Order: sequence, then structure tokens, then C-alpha cells
Amino acid sequence: MKKKQEEIIKRYQMRHACKQMDPSRKIPSDQFDTLLEVARLSPSSMGMEPWKILVVQDYGIREKMLAFTWGAQDTLKTASHFIVVLARKKEDMIYSSKRTWNFIRTVQKMDEEAAKAKIERMKVFQKTDLNLLESDRAIFDWACKQTYIMMGNLLTAAAELGIDTCPIEGFNQEAAEKFLVETGMMDPKHFGLSYMLAFGYRAVEPKREKTRQKREDIVQWYQ
Repeated sequence: MKKKQEEIIKRYQMRHACKQMDPSRKIPSDQFDTLLEVARLSPSSMGMEPWKILVVQDYGIREKMLAFTWGAQDTLKTASHFIVVLARKKEDMIYSSKRTWNFIRTVQKMDEEAAKAKIERMKVFQKTDLNLLESDRAIFDWACKQTYIMMGNLLTAAAELGIDTCPIEGFNQEAAEKFLVETGMMDPKHFGLSYMLAFGYRAVEPKREKTRQKREDIVQWYQ
């Protein structure tokens, strides 16, 4: 067990936001399939899976994305695999939506009585507990939070496979979403852009050691 613990920490020490990837190295298809399965199996609030993954392997599309994605000027050109992650909007995420009912019944396989009970819980959760219905942005941001759980799993699983990653928020939201809509990659009624994520293998080692706060500065125990 001690060896396993050390290996886990070693992988986290290895992982960094890799800006320069080796364009000559490609991730084996079976390994990337594993990462997609990790994404699929990721948890989400109420289990509602409010995400969609666009795998952008077309370098013509990537080239056009450079115009509004300042945080991926290198990785768009060199990453083995590049994904755009979308989050669902209020149209689908509100407790009373058609998608919510269908998802609970068909994906979560609940009977009608259990589904109605869950929707009632969601109603209180969204309206009162987290006040998610105060604006369209609030419930969209809630959906985005769930996609970040997926991102964390992807970063960890990739590190376990020796694959480098670079999570990307460095883009102009309006311009990026306009492009995704115009190219038919995103339905703006149902989705918005959450983040992008590059996968590949580092071209150079990081110039400095990983820096983080001390554990005692971020952890408080109550026992």
C-alpha cells in the first residue's frame, strides 16, 4: 500500500499544465478511449451528467480556433488530442425540463414514482438550497461545475497513463461560442462552452519544480 501511495504522489508531482507538446507523438487510440470512458463514468450533481465532449482532431478547425483561444496557442498546434467540453443550459438543467424527466426515466432507470420524488428533491435543491434559478447564468455555472469534476478525473487518469495535459480557460467566451455555433458543433439553445483540454506528451521538461501552498495553510482539522 505504501508503494501505491508513493506512486500516486509521484504522478501528481509529474502532472503540470503542459504548454509545449511533442507533435510527433500520438496517444494510442486504446488509451484515449480509456480517458473517454473515465469521462463518461465521472460523477455529477444528482447524477445528471450535464456535459458533451467535442474531440477536435481536424487541424483546420484547430487553426481557426487560434483566433480566440489565447491560452492554447501552442497546444492547438501540437496536442495529440484536443477536446472542447460543453455544459448544458437551463433549458435542459431545470428540474421541470423534458430532458430532466427523460434522463431520470431512461438513463437512471427510475420508475415513475421514484422519478417524481427525485424531481421534487431537485426542485427544492435548485430553488431554495443553492438558489440556482435566480438567473440563467447561475444554473449554467452549476452545470459547468459538474464538468470540472470530469476534468479532474481526466487529468488524474492521464497522469496515471503517462500522458500530459493542459486545461484551458484562456479563450474569449463569446467568440468561441459563436464559432462553435457557426460550425454546427454546438446548439446554443442547449449548450454553452465550459473549458478546453489538450492531451499529448511534453516536448520539454518544466523549467521549475511544482510550487504549492503548505498543507497546514490549506487544511484545518476539527476532531
